[in-house]
Amino acid sequence: MGLIWDMEIDFLIVGQGLAGSALAYRLIQSGKKVVLLDQPERNQSSQVAAGLFNPVTGRKMVKTWKGELLFPEIVPFYQELEEVTGRKFLTQQSIYRPFLSIEEQNEWMGHSSDPALQPFVQKIEVESQHENLKDPFGGVKLQLSGWLDLPTFLEGMVAYFGDRLIQEAYQEEKLLQEGKDGWRYGALKVKAVIYCNGLGAMESRYFSFLPFAPVKGEILELKQNFSPPYIVNRGVFRVPLANGNFRVGSTYTWHDLEVGPTESAKKELLDKLTEVVRVPVQEICGHKVGIRPATKDRKPFLGKHPEAQSVYIFNGFGAKGVSLVPYFSVVMRDFLLEGHPLPEEVSISRYFKYI
Repeated sequence: MGLIWDMEIDFLIVGQGLAGSALAYRLIQSGKKVVLLDQPERNQSSQVAAGLFNPVTGRKMVKTWKGELLFPEIVPFYQELEEVTGRKFLTQQSIYRPFLSIEEQNEWMGHSSDPALQPFVQKIEVESQHENLKDPFGGVKLQLSGWLDLPTFLEGMVAYFGDRLIQEAYQEEKLLQEGKDGWRYGALKVKAVIYCNGLGAMESRYFSFLPFAPVKGEILELKQNFSPPYIVNRGVFRVPLANGNFRVGSTYTWHDLEVGPTESAKKELLDKLTEVVRVPVQEICGHKVGIRPATKDRKPFLGKHPEAQSVYIFNGFGAKGVSLVPYFSVVMRDFLLEGHPLPEEVSISRYFKYI
């Protein structure tokens, strides 16, 4: 570890969650010298996230924002990282969303011919797919979907980064000092600093002006004697895990952010699960909570601070980080290295008037 502190590097990345890991990888692959700083215990959001990537979302079931750009990047990127790390964390799996009425079934028969949705619709089912499901009107099966085992992904990236990763608290006030041609962080000479540290960026003197909107989410891990070859997603998602258990989630609340797992969220998830699956829950094996670094307009934060030299942010991916990060890590890399302009919807310049 001592050697790395004497290095001159191109980028200091603060945070080794999903966003920081992906961007660091892209930059290292481009030949840049990168060091990451991270406190693993602060990686709440990435550690408990469901890891779903779902091309058609929301109550109205519309194509995920920029889905036509995002989804071609997802599987190749994570498969590449599986090869690099020697770990398995990507599961490609269809998502089944039961219909609640014959009207919804008819509506989806029409939706399925929409050119925007067609690539993501595997099949419209018009009858129940299993006696253990409450789906008398059938449902829609989506493709190009699945989930990422984020704890295994992060473990693999820790091993990949090796001594490029320093696992200790980031101390902006104490150690980050501006120099003539970049920054010093302790004894480390740094050309640029990138904040990928989720809600930790709210505490920074550079990015406290950005309108983060933290969202608390709770998920359960449980045993249930019913294992279809797809993810069930209606009101709650039900993801089959490698150990034979299921992950069920997620709640969304903007209140009580400091409170841990709650009985009310547990009841909400179990009640919603019984609305789609008939089989009783045999055992609840885990109940986790995380705070997602979401944003007011639900678009991520990419860009450079308007005044400070070489201070950047790549952050705010919220609940859809697994889908967003593969594509936007390329966008951010090209902005940093080639000066390519950022899309207006994600550029932090949309908030400069609030500084």
